[in-house]
Amino acid sequence: MKTTIDIPDKLLSDTLRLTGAGTKRDAVVQALEEFTRRKAVEEIISTFGTWDMLDNDELEAADLAKQS
Repeated sequence: MKTTIDIPDKLLSDTLRLTGAGTKRDAVVQALEEFTRRKAVEEIISTFGTWDMLDNDELEAADLAKQS
């Protein structure tokens, strides 16, 4: 989609630098993709909640307990 927007110079130059993009378009696309990905993750977490991750020792202990 072609559109014309006014992006603050400092914000665009920071985005170009941080993304390593070669063009303004690529920088904006990368920034939008990253923003969308992060918001989707936030939405998933808020929908399904969070959980505690087990470390390797806890996983092995759980496996041993199941085998007994």
